[in-house]
Amino acid sequence: MIRLQKLLAQAGLGSRRTIEQWIRAGRLTVGGQVAELGCRAAPGDEIRLDGKKLDLGGGPDTAELLLYYKPVGEVTTRRDPQGRPTVFERLTPPRHGRWIVVGRLDVNTSGLLLFTTDGALAHRLMHPSGEVEREYLVRVRGRPGREVLARLLAGVTLEDGPARFDRITPARETEGSAAGGRQPAAGQSSFRVVLREGRNREVRRLWEAVGFEVSRLLRIRYGPIELPPGMRPGTAQRAGPALIARLTAEARRAPAEAVRAPRTGDG
Repeated sequence: MIRLQKLLAQAGLGSRRTIEQWIRAGRLTVGGQVAELGCRAAPGDEIRLDGKKLDLGGGPDTAELLLYYKPVGEVTTRRDPQGRPTVFERLTPPRHGRWIVVGRLDVNTSGLLLFTTDGALAHRLMHPSGEVEREYLVRVRGRPGREVLARLLAGVTLEDGPARFDRITPARETEGSAAGGRQPAAGQSSFRVVLREGRNREVRRLWEAVGFEVSRLLRIRYGPIELPPGMRPGTAQRAGPALIARLTAEARRAPAEAVRAPRTGDG
């Protein structure tokens, strides 16, 4: 048995802070008894919010995984105060629980987003200790030389600490056009870059630190999962058991006690 707020958060039913507020307000019951802070529960317990039974779902045996091609202009939140479209608006509901987004992409970045109903899996994949690779196609204005690329691989200091790319390779012409939907303009360069963090706007800030502006950014891989060829922006695909197993194996590299990762905006 684990603390109630952790159990519900792992099921994607809300943040721990939100669930603690439900407990303080007397809105949650476990086995017919009003829950209190410190209350522990198991996935098989009858847990109700305002009298409605909660569907925890999302355990390792029932986890669902969705691949989504995020277009530019959508935000990675459930609701946006500015009224911008969100990535959740296009998704069909899962069979159990609710979708939890794995990592984030900023509003001007497109590409692969993963959604799962397994909160523990999502937290492990986002936790910094897991060092899960993220790969991007990036287009920058200008022609960075070898010394610039070497700096990006060696590491530069950002306002929130040192950062670097693990790998940088020139993108093929067809890949460069995919990053922006058309051929790169004169004076622009395209690369594939890999890093193992998901700090806010990290890819863009790394390039800015060496004097280059990112004009297009597309995430093409998260861990072992790649953006499917031919997939169009704004569409989603459900993953089969084999892909879920590969992602779960990747997540095992993070510690079991990994807590909810900070809200970040990759790219």
